[in-house]
Parts: sequence; C-alpha cells; structure tokens
Amino acid sequence: MKVPLLLATLAAFLAAAPTAALAADDPVLFRLVAKDGRFAPPNLEVPAGRRIKIEIVNDGTTPIEFESLPLKQEKVLGPGARSSVVIHPLKPGSYPFFDEFHPDTSRGVIVAK
Repeated sequence: MKVPLLLATLAAFLAAAPTAALAADDPVLFRLVAKDGRFAPPNLEVPAGRRIKIEIVNDGTTPIEFESLPLKQEKVLGPGARSSVVIHPLKPGSYPFFDEFHPDTSRGVIVAK
C-alpha cells in the first residue's frame, strides 16, 4: 500500500515541476500608455535579470512608435491600439525609449535595478 502512495506523490511532484519552472520564467508585466505625445509613466523601474513584458496602449488620436535603440525594440500602434514587447533580462542600468512620431515630447527611460 505504501508504494502506490509514494508513486502517486512522486508523479504529482514531477507533473508540477515544469509548471513551476515556467512560472519563474514568465515575464514581469508593465503597462505604458501613450496619449497626446506623452508616455505615462515616463519612467519604468523594472527588476534586473528578469524578462519583462511591456504592454503599450495608444490612447491618443494619432499613431505612435515605441522605440528603444539600446533594447533594439520598436512597435508602431495606431490610435486606440494596444500591443506588447517582451524584453530579455536586463543588466542594471538605464535604457531610454521614445515615440518616433513625437520625439520632442515622448521620451522615457526603463531603469533596471
């Protein structure tokens, strides 16, 4: 009787192990809203060493282009659109981003700590 219980416990543990590993690899989610030539928030503080996912929402009436040269990311969104970018684990530091369609007013920084 003890062997089947041990096997069932071991099987349950092994079945849960891949799920736990995937959860640890899931990116940390952040939200960035663009409206009227501005990003809110303009600065994102993110954990260093973790993948991050930035959901970008265009609440404005004109297109935007989220762009970060150091991160090699760009995303164009029409008015009312939303999309996301996933960024590899970052080293501690600052990573600027901007809206190419509104370069004078839409600037921000991702700060990995």
